[in-house]
Amino acid sequence: MKDIFRDIEREYEELRRENNRILEFRTSKIYSEIPQIKEIDEFIKNIGFIAAKEQILNPSEDARERANAEIIALRGKKESLLKNAGYSRDYLDEIYSCNKCKDTGKLPNGKRCSCMENKLARELYNISNLSYTLKRENFNTFDLGVFSKEKYNDEDLSPRENMEMILKISRDFIKTFNDENDRNLLFYGPTGQGKTFMLNCIAKELLDENVNVVYQTAFTLCEVMEEQKFRRTEISNLKYSQLFSSDLLIVDDLGIEMTNSFTASGIFNIINKRLLGGKKTLISTNLSPKELSSTYTDRVFSRVFQKFIPIKFYGNDLRLKTNS
Repeated sequence: MKDIFRDIEREYEELRRENNRILEFRTSKIYSEIPQIKEIDEFIKNIGFIAAKEQILNPSEDARERANAEIIALRGKKESLLKNAGYSRDYLDEIYSCNKCKDTGKLPNGKRCSCMENKLARELYNISNLSYTLKRENFNTFDLGVFSKEKYNDEDLSPRENMEMILKISRDFIKTFNDENDRNLLFYGPTGQGKTFMLNCIAKELLDENVNVVYQTAFTLCEVMEEQKFRRTEISNLKYSQLFSSDLLIVDDLGIEMTNSFTASGIFNIINKRLLGGKKTLISTNLSPKELSSTYTDRVFSRVFQKFIPIKFYGNDLRLKTNS
């Protein structure tokens, strides 16, 4: 775990160095093109130095305000010179890839910045088997041809037509992910219908867009909850906190875990807090909505799963077709 934080800290250090190199290049260029700006910067430094010295020897609110007014006026003149030369007013400002934490990973209140959370999620993703899985299961390898065009039982759409609709819904979910639309999806249906494959497709697309995605099976989700409750290691605390803070939580195979009061309330707590915080969640399950209701009680089902769009998967078992 220490290696992960060490690698991320080195990444931040390199980011700060690179941004400083860019700023030094810009400064050298502007000083050469507009010498007056160099003079202004020197005036600002001198005013700041003199004002600081005076405050030590003879503190005065009036003197501090005069110095601030002079600096503001000089900065305004500097910005005008930059604009007149065709540059943005902030061209010589400090450069940060993340303005919230100024490329430190920590906010002023000491909490981790969202950019740090994204980096941690990425590192956990890289050391898991998910990175290997997503190379094989993504929209580029998705094949509509495996789904039958024939009508299936009493369904209005054939499995192929149904999957075309699901594919559109999934792509719309990705396209509108950053919108405040409270859109959460519940994939349900028997095993071997492509639910997990579609979750992987969505995860891959959003991870490639640097979205903080946490992907867990219901079984490993329960393991994370148990580790956080009974062992509380640094990595278990991190994994648990990311269940709440991640931009997207994907829970695969809900219903396969050993359901008891601890797991049911724990899963309800995670999903409910995410809903209240406007965080999006995807869930897949082999259970029907009616079976989910009886498994997790009507209270949990009505308060949580009513916030999800239920999407039914059906057809012949694709695993049998693939292996035949």
